[in-house]
Amino acid sequence: MSIPKVSIVMGSDSDLVIMEKAIAVMKEFEIPFEVKIISAHRTPDVHAEYSKTAAARGIKVIIAAAGMAAHLPGVTAGHTHIPVIGVPIKGKSFDGMDALMSIVQMPPGIPVATVAVDGAKNAGLLAVQILATSDEKLAAKFIQYKNDMAKASMKKNEKLKY
Repeated sequence: MSIPKVSIVMGSDSDLVIMEKAIAVMKEFEIPFEVKIISAHRTPDVHAEYSKTAAARGIKVIIAAAGMAAHLPGVTAGHTHIPVIGVPIKGKSFDGMDALMSIVQMPPGIPVATVAVDGAKNAGLLAVQILATSDEKLAAKFIQYKNDMAKASMKKNEKLKY
């Protein structure tokens, strides 16, 4: 079994349905990953220890999902030096804007890259790009992915007849 390079964390199992898209990206690019449900609120000591030891365990990027007050990505970033990507999850009350605003409003010195509300696929792709900066094979695979995406888009244009 390979040592995980990416950690996908969320505060609740209800976020898993959205985070499946990031998981699918890890599988597509054959990147070893782990998935954990760790709450910054319900299990703060567990979360702190997990975040503080991530780099020592071989994790290179953390994707952290959170809804509502969305503390998980920021608290995670506060406990580690490795990149954290925040995924705001759409809630019942504010369409995910509460989570988005909580994640993007980090204080200076605690950066969290943030994707769109429910943007787990882009979070996964951003993690791939980060890892690809030091992995030529992964970079080539990502370039091919983007080229294939462009070709598919052009084929859709060819089918348009007016």
